[in-house]
Amino acid sequence: MALTRLRAITAHFLRQPHPIPSRAASTIVHNDNIACCTVPPVSSSYEPKGSFIPYAGFNRVYAVGPINAPVAIICIYDIFGFKPQTQQGADMLSVALDARVVMPDFFEPSAPWDTSRHPPKTKEDQEAFQAFFVGPANPGAAVEKLERVARALRVDGAKHVGAYGLCWGGKVAALAGGKETPLSAIGTAHPAMLKADDTTSLSIPLAIYVSKDEPQDEYTKILDILKTKSFADKTDSKFHGWAGARANLNDPENRRLQASAATSSSLSLTSPSRFNDVYRRFAEFFKRNLV
Repeated sequence: MALTRLRAITAHFLRQPHPIPSRAASTIVHNDNIACCTVPPVSSSYEPKGSFIPYAGFNRVYAVGPINAPVAIICIYDIFGFKPQTQQGADMLSVALDARVVMPDFFEPSAPWDTSRHPPKTKEDQEAFQAFFVGPANPGAAVEKLERVARALRVDGAKHVGAYGLCWGGKVAALAGGKETPLSAIGTAHPAMLKADDTTSLSIPLAIYVSKDEPQDEYTKILDILKTKSFADKTDSKFHGWAGARANLNDPENRRLQASAATSSSLSLTSPSRFNDVYRRFAEFFKRNLV
C-alpha cells in the first residue's frame, strides 16, 4: 500500500506542470542531477567540535562557535544529513569567522536519505528517492524552516545572518534569497536541482560553486541572470558532493587537511585541498558580506 502511494505521488509530480510560486521558482522538483543520484557518501573519522542542541523548533541542531557572536551562519546539509565532513566544514567556518554556525535537522521528524540505498538501483529505491524530494526534502518546506532559524538567530542577538547549502540545500538557500529575506548573504556548493528561475528573485549576495557534474548550460543561464547582482562564482572540475558527505578526506589531495584536523582545533583554511578550498572561499565571501 505504501509503495503504491509513493509511486502514485512520484508519477504525479513527474507529469504535472507546477505553477511558479511568487517568492521564487520551483520548490517541488524532480531530482535530475545524475551525480546526486549516483555518487555515494564516504566515511570519515573526523570528530566534530560542536554539539547538538534544541533550537528554533528543532529537536536537533548541530551548533558550534560563540553563542553571542554577532555573525551567525546556517548550514543546510546534503541529502545524507549530519555527516562528519559536513560538520567539519561548519567547524572551519566558525573558526575562520569567529561565528556561530548552526546546522538544523531539516528532515526532522523524518530521516535523511538512507546511505545503504544509495545509489538507488532498484525501481522501488529509485521511486522512493524521488518521493524523498516531495516529502522530507521538499525545498519549499525547507525554505520556511531556514527562515525560521534565521529569525531566531536575529532575535538572539546576531546582527548578520548568512546561510549556505550543499547539494539539495543549495537550491533551498537560493530560494530563500528573495525580497524580505531575514538572511544577509547565501552560498551554495555543488547545488542539485538548482534552476535559473530559482535565482531571478535574489536580493542578496550569492556565492555559487558548482562542480563539473552540474548541468553547465543551466549554470550559464544562472550567470546571465546574476550579471547585475552581487555574487561570487567559480566553475570547478571537482565532483558533485566534494564539500559534504561525499568528500573523501583520505584522498591524497585532502590528506594534509585531515592531519590538521586531528591535531588542532583551529582548522587551516590555507591547505591546497579540494575540500577546504571551497570553505576558504565561503569564509572569504561571508567575511566580505557579513563581518
